Amino acid sequence: MLRHEFRPGRLVAGVVFTVVGVLYAGDAGGLWETPWFVVAPVVVGGLVLAGATGAVSRSLRRRREPARATPGAGSETAS
Repeated sequence: MLRHEFRPGRLVAGVVFTVVGVLYAGDAGGLWETPWFVVAPVVVGGLVLAGATGAVSRSLRRRREPARATPGAGSETAS
């Protein structure tokens, strides 16, 4: 299996949408009552948090990435 890079922003977004799904499922199952105006701030706040998490992780990943060598540099051969 090929490995892929970890994207914490997508993880945060997935957790937030899972929480929203649980809220709706609990409301539909009669376990509790979720007011209609609760879901919008949870989704918007989760998307903002996921975006901020993604931006921070991208900047950290970019900072840790080694500088790429220019093609041909250091590959000089004696003729």
